[in-house]
Amino acid sequence: MAETTYLELSEDGGGAHKFYEVTVDGTTVTVRYGRIGASGQVQTSTFPSPAKARAAAAKKIDQKARKGYAAAVRGARAPRSVTRRQVGSAPSTARATAPVLWRFRTGSAAFGIHVDDERAWVGNQAGDVYTLAHDGEVLARYRLPDGVKCLVADDFWIYAGCDDGRVYDLSSKLPFAAYDIAANVDIFWLDIHEGVLNVSDASGGLTVIDHEDEHQWSRRSSGQAGWMVRADEDAVYHGHRGGVTAYAPDGGGQLWHTDTRGGVLFGWQEALSVYAGTDRHVVQRLSKATGRVEAVFTCDDVVYSCATAPDGRYVFAGDNASSVYCFDAAGNRLWKLRTGSGSALSMQYFEERLYLVTTDGSLVCVDTSEAAIAAAQQGSVPVALDVKSAAALPTYDPTTSVSALATVEAPPAGGVVVECVQQAGRTRVHVVSDGFEPGWHVQFPREIREPGARYVVDAVHAAAGGFYRVRGEIRRIR
Repeated sequence: MAETTYLELSEDGGGAHKFYEVTVDGTTVTVRYGRIGASGQVQTSTFPSPAKARAAAAKKIDQKARKGYAAAVRGARAPRSVTRRQVGSAPSTARATAPVLWRFRTGSAAFGIHVDDERAWVGNQAGDVYTLAHDGEVLARYRLPDGVKCLVADDFWIYAGCDDGRVYDLSSKLPFAAYDIAANVDIFWLDIHEGVLNVSDASGGLTVIDHEDEHQWSRRSSGQAGWMVRADEDAVYHGHRGGVTAYAPDGGGQLWHTDTRGGVLFGWQEALSVYAGTDRHVVQRLSKATGRVEAVFTCDDVVYSCATAPDGRYVFAGDNASSVYCFDAAGNRLWKLRTGSGSALSMQYFEERLYLVTTDGSLVCVDTSEAAIAAAQQGSVPVALDVKSAAALPTYDPTTSVSALATVEAPPAGGVVVECVQQAGRTRVHVVSDGFEPGWHVQFPREIREPGARYVVDAVHAAAGGFYRVRGEIRRIR
């Protein structure tokens, strides 16, 4: 007969809000875990005998109990609050259609986008994240437990913020949860800088969490609905219904506030400026140093998204009427075109191409070269390639990340060995290989932290805050 133990960790003051359930059925141990109120993720293991299965389950339960989990009644606590952005998309009034090179339909409205030298990423509200080559070939798929609010990059590392209250690191082959966000924070948007997570939420709050997933500081801004947060070494820039507020990164002191005279729905940043797209039909460029409005880019409808070419030489915007705009740095409109795929909820420019993710769930690649735009304005556009996903597409999800972790007898040449240690009631990770700071913590997946366990990683990189970040594959040393 199966035996089930159900635990919860729900901390006062907006801390963790998670459950952990272990079921033993003969020689099989099934673990289900996640945010309270969600179906969660499932892992199943088989053991040589029922006694070994019970012993393994008892060890798992004991580990959780030492972290503060306690026996609970399933369904007694309410799930975390989640707001899914309700967006509409009217037909475009533009006379011409944008020169779309290719289009990939994900099947659900998409907010998450990131484009780098190697690939384009898209994340949608069904929890799917796809990576594509710049020619449109679909390379891989990540299946996350809940809707993807956004995708953000922090140097080499790529993160997906999800409605389950977790931020997943997608930088290596296997995705792992990197941060847990407090249950009372209704996540709207995220940004990460040097391993420090910045979260804006439905109530206009801003929460900053360090690399060890520990709260640093929080502030409540003057407006609700914080759809914008961008960060650099000098400040955290928070956009909400009351405008844009800049806070010092090392404590949250207010540096400046600018009333944008309209709710901020999206934000972008360059080295010296931050851009705020608003429901008053404009994108404003603000000085990062002072908050002064440097330029205004006027659209014909509510601005859902914006982005720039490097150094802001071109500014792009997407509205709620399925149009995309391009301006020069001074604010002069150069063109307005139909997207052909609904309204752009997020966008990014890369090497004369504008990548859009849209209300109909598409990742769209637009040719923004002068020749292509000129031809489009004359009614000549290429036949867009309708990209299909391969049937044998590799799919990765956090459910299998722990069980799929490779093991080795000894660390390979060039690898860096790290060890999990117990400190002040928490499991920390330190580098034990020669040539590294032994007292620095290592940002490392929580699901695989076990006191005394050692792992080998491809590399670790020193972060500005005095800690290491893991890069590449993680393998457990037997």
